[in-house]
Amino acid sequence: MSARAEFSARASKQIMVFDGGYGTAIQAYKLSEADYRGALDLTHDQKGNNDLLSITRPDVVEAIHMAYLDAGADMIETNTFSGTKISMADYGCEHLVRELNLESAKLARACCDAAEAKNGIRRFVAGSIGPTNKTLSLSPDVNDPGFREIDFDYLKDVYREQCDALIDGGVDFLLIETIFDTLNAKCAAMAAQEAAAASARDVPLMISMTITDMAGRNLSGHTVEAFWAAIRHVKPLTVGLNCSFGADLLRPHLAALSKQADTLVMAYPNAGLPNDLAEYDELPETTALLIGQWLDDGLVNIVGGCCGTTPAHIAAIAKAVEDRAPRQIPHTAIVTRLAGLEPFIMAA
Repeated sequence: MSARAEFSARASKQIMVFDGGYGTAIQAYKLSEADYRGALDLTHDQKGNNDLLSITRPDVVEAIHMAYLDAGADMIETNTFSGTKISMADYGCEHLVRELNLESAKLARACCDAAEAKNGIRRFVAGSIGPTNKTLSLSPDVNDPGFREIDFDYLKDVYREQCDALIDGGVDFLLIETIFDTLNAKCAAMAAQEAAAASARDVPLMISMTITDMAGRNLSGHTVEAFWAAIRHVKPLTVGLNCSFGADLLRPHLAALSKQADTLVMAYPNAGLPNDLAEYDELPETTALLIGQWLDDGLVNIVGGCCGTTPAHIAAIAKAVEDRAPRQIPHTAIVTRLAGLEPFIMAA
């Protein structure tokens, strides 16, 4: 059975569990710059270049993957959130983009296969595609609103390089996550679809928006309903929200999206809001309790954690979703749905 078919079948019967934060887990290892650099001849300071660890310290990444799988995750993501030429330019590692994505995908695939071998339950790999630190929708120059640092075609090529490597490494899905710019997401989705077509494999898309203000909009100004109208045409296997806030503050925005989306909904919140030291204090039991309220309202099909969450959080979430009914996908009317910053439905 294909990954799409099996994932969809299981998600129709149970709430699936995604993994948690990687930055938090990596920080716990207190790695030195030399750990990040390894034997590579690089000119920049590499401390904080988490994606590079799939090449230089695969043992660390493997341990984190296995910890999440042992905690009950049905799906893990690759350690490639910043694995594009744009993001790697900060570390002078543009030439390593293909290798780090390929090795990250292979590593996650091997971990899932090892977990499946233990109990016969298939695990899935989502290739993580982050938003980059550039935006197509907004000018970085307040004195020149029309200026853009990059254009659509360039960004699509950047995303395509990452997608090709992730697919070659064996991912089941491509997860475009932490989306703050809707146009960036549309660009990444086009690159992902082109990469999947070139590979002759069915590699479904997963789409996850991040909210940047209490009004429920992303940085490019779209509400969750407008965002869905803007990206629905790519027919993602899942759509949802991640990062942003904790599960409590994310709840009303997730409810709005869940009502609109005629596909599976996946959400993975932060462990609350950061404290004054930019650390996350929310305990696993609290996160699981708040997500339990999502379940009461029938809002999700797949749940996990983002910033500040650990294997302990995922274990608590996995326990909380046991025997809970998943969200039922609504049947929506066939109408013309458009989006500016707000959704627009054209009357017949």
